[in-house]
Amino acid sequence: MRLWTLHPKYLDAKGIVALWREALLAQAVLRGLTRGYRHHPQLDRFRSQAKPRSAINAYLAGVHAESLRRGYRFDARKCRGTRMQSRMSTTSGQLKHEWQHLLAKLKARSPVDYGKWKALRRPQAHPLFKVVPGPVAEWERR
Repeated sequence: MRLWTLHPKYLDAKGIVALWREALLAQAVLRGLTRGYRHHPQLDRFRSQAKPRSAINAYLAGVHAESLRRGYRFDARKCRGTRMQSRMSTTSGQLKHEWQHLLAKLKARSPVDYGKWKALRRPQAHPLFKVVPGPVAEWERR
């Protein structure tokens, strides 16, 4: 499971579809509807919020907004519900780590997208996140 901290605009077609599915899985986990993935480390940052389900809905809404911009037909009903009024924090180290990870993926599976983004040095975060100085997150598997 990879719930990107990066803005979904950087993902290739395969990546954004996978993100949508994985975020829906995360939503199901946070609702207690699954047996698997309950202890996945990427869910820790959502569980640490006062309203974890609102946080994942807000995350899904950001992915959905990007899907609309691309002309995709992701089901908006999947991200309905109370959404967070504030943003979650992430670190600059986490964003940098994910950026390098994504560039490696794009280089292998989507050279056009890789060429589009490879020179970018300061990628944006998903709209749910505000970036603060700091290292790679503790929950990140390296």
